[in-house]
Amino acid sequence: MKEKIVISDKNKGVFFIVLSAFCFALMNVFVRMAGDLPFIQKSFFRNFIAFFIALILMKKQGIKIFMPKGSRADLVLRATFGTIGIFCNYYAIDHMLVSDASMLNKLSPFFVIIFSYFILSEKIKPFQGLCVFIAFLGTLFVVKPGFTGMPIFPSLIGIMGGMCAGIAYTYVRKLGTKGVKGPFIVFFFSLFSCLVSLPYLIFEFTPMSLYQISILLLTGLAASGGQFFITAAYTHAPASEISIYDYSQIIFATILSFLLLGQIPDFYSIIGYIIICIASIIMFLYNNNKILNNK
Repeated sequence: MKEKIVISDKNKGVFFIVLSAFCFALMNVFVRMAGDLPFIQKSFFRNFIAFFIALILMKKQGIKIFMPKGSRADLVLRATFGTIGIFCNYYAIDHMLVSDASMLNKLSPFFVIIFSYFILSEKIKPFQGLCVFIAFLGTLFVVKPGFTGMPIFPSLIGIMGGMCAGIAYTYVRKLGTKGVKGPFIVFFFSLFSCLVSLPYLIFEFTPMSLYQISILLLTGLAASGGQFFITAAYTHAPASEISIYDYSQIIFATILSFLLLGQIPDFYSIIGYIIICIASIIMFLYNNNKILNNK
């Protein structure tokens, strides 16, 4: 009789977060494959699909459409910065290598450290500050200011996208402490983003081919899959143990953008990827060591 294979919760968490990273990398490639469409129009379809999936999850889990007292301002701020973050990320994807734009968006955990000081009154330890500095040093290699004559504006927009995502995630943490459920946060954010994008679609809608519509629907499905899998990952294991595996998105983005778009990052970008990932690994090891010492 064969023994039953038991998979630990941590390994399940790693599996789901890697799946999430693949889905988000696929989403970014699909955004570029959708072609010459306004980034706001692309983001609308992404959030439109996510809205209905969040609604289904809320119904399945019995979560009511209700904003708990004291959470309304935080929900609006989370949705506002999240929307700006997506706009910036999609703009960067359309004007940079997909892997470069993905890497700049992955600065969000470092921005969480910075803005947790202002929003959650959490102190920034010297070691954390050093990791943030190393990460932003790596960013210079991705942005390449004055290195290759590449336009710097899309890179700055990409950094702004990572910053806004970091602020949005900080508000997600704050909302979690107030008991606001994850599916409702996604539902509110998706609805807010769709409503913000709607006036642009009404007055500046760009006609789309069946191929573009199909790609944008796949974008929404990939984004929703990424959100679903990352939620599943953090229900099986704490962020401190598995968050580092989220950086596999850069590997997936590099491979997929090469296979589907023929894009190859240059030497400077690869150096930047390595530096930022090293800063992330150092932070990961530091957080885990701190948790072990507290036990």
